[in-house]
Amino acid sequence: MSKTEAAIGATTRSRLGDEIVSRINQLGAISETGEHLARIFLSPEHRIAADLILSWMRDAGMAAHLDAIGNVCGRYEGDRPGLPCLMLGSHYDTVRDAGKWDGPLGVISAIACVADLNRRGVRLPFAIEVVGFADEEGVRFASTLLGSRAIAGTFDENVLNARDASGLTMREAMVQFGLDPEQIGAAARARRELHAYVELHIEQGPVLEQQNLPVGVVTAISGATRLTANLSGMAGHAGTVPMALRRDALAGAAECIIAVEQLCKADGAGLVGTVGVIAAMPGATNVIPGRVSFTLDIRAPDDPHRKQAVAEIVQRIEAIAKRRELSLRIDVTHENRTVPCAPWLKAQMAEAVAGEAYPVFELPSGAGHDGMAMIDIADVAMLFVRCRGGISHNPAEHVEPADADAGARVLLRLIENFRPRS
Repeated sequence: MSKTEAAIGATTRSRLGDEIVSRINQLGAISETGEHLARIFLSPEHRIAADLILSWMRDAGMAAHLDAIGNVCGRYEGDRPGLPCLMLGSHYDTVRDAGKWDGPLGVISAIACVADLNRRGVRLPFAIEVVGFADEEGVRFASTLLGSRAIAGTFDENVLNARDASGLTMREAMVQFGLDPEQIGAAARARRELHAYVELHIEQGPVLEQQNLPVGVVTAISGATRLTANLSGMAGHAGTVPMALRRDALAGAAECIIAVEQLCKADGAGLVGTVGVIAAMPGATNVIPGRVSFTLDIRAPDDPHRKQAVAEIVQRIEAIAKRRELSLRIDVTHENRTVPCAPWLKAQMAEAVAGEAYPVFELPSGAGHDGMAMIDIADVAMLFVRCRGGISHNPAEHVEPADADAGARVLLRLIENFRPRS
C-alpha cells in the first residue's frame, strides 16, 4: 500500500459520500419554488446558494470569494503561497424543473476532497482552486458558459445587453445582484496560473449504468452544430386537395427528421442528432401545413466527423425538399468545437480510477460543460459519475450515495497524485 492509500483510509472512504449527499440535498432545497427546482443565474436563490457554497469552502480551509460575474471561488494553498493551481469545478445554476445533481455534484465533491486534505494537514506542491461557475446552463439570457467564459477571458460583453423574459438586461440583473458589470474582466485568469482544469460531473446518459460502472473517464466533450430548417409548400383544404397534388411542408419535415435519425443510427461512431422543436403553420386541423420550421442539434466526438455529418444531413434535406417541391432555408444558429481531454491528464485520471479498483472505461460527453470554455486557458479532463437511468435535467435525476463516494475518492486520489505537466 502506498503512502497515499494509507493516508486516505477507511474513515475518509465512508465520510466523503455521506457529506456530499447531505450537501446536495441542502443545495437542492434552494429554489425559486417549492414544487420545482429552479436556481437561475443572478436570482435571489442563486445568491443564497452562493453564500452557502462560500461557507462550505471556508469550512474546508479555503480562502473564498464571489468573483466579478458571480462565480464562487475557493483557494487552498500549496506547500507555499502563490503556486499555480489545479482547478476543479462545475456549475451551481440549474435549468427549470431540474434535478439536484447536475453541476453541484462536481462542486461539492471538490470541496469535500479539499476538506479531507485540510483535516489531515496535507499541503501539495501546487494550489487547489474550486470554482462553482455561476451560469453554465444559459437559461436566463440564452447564452451558455457565462461563468467559465469570464474566467477564461472570452466573455462576450454584448451579452450584457441581452434581456430575460421579464425584459431585464443582464447588466441590470448584475447590479441588482450586487455585482459591477464593468468589472467582469477582473474574473479572467491567465494560463500560467493553472496547471489544469478537472471537472467531475454526472454522466447525464445511460452508458455507465449499462456497463455497471460507477465512474468513467471522459475522452472529449462533443462539439455541436445547431440549425433551423424552414420548409415552405402550399397550404390547402384538408378535404379537397388530392394527395398526389399536395406540397405538404409538414410531411416533408417528417421525412427530413426520419432521414436525420437514420443517418445518425447508422453511424456507429458517436454521432447523435436531435430535432427538438417543430412548428407547423397555419396550425389548423383541417388545413394542409404550408410552412414548417424545425431545429436540428448534431453532435459528435470530433469536429471533422460532425462537420461531414452536417453536410450530409443538409444534402439529404435539400434532396427531400426538391423532390417534394418545397422551398428550403437552413440557418446555422450555434456552433461549438469539440474539446478533447488532454491525453496526459486523462492518463492520470485513468490511474486514479484503477487505483480505486474500478475498471477504466472511456466515453465521450455528448453534453456541453464548462471545460468547453476553460480549454482556452488550460488542459481539461473530466470524470463521469453514473446517474440512475441516464436521466438528467429532470427531477428524477439521481446518483446513488455509493457512486457519489466512488467519484469523490477517485478525484481525491487524482489530486494527491497529480503531476503537473512540465
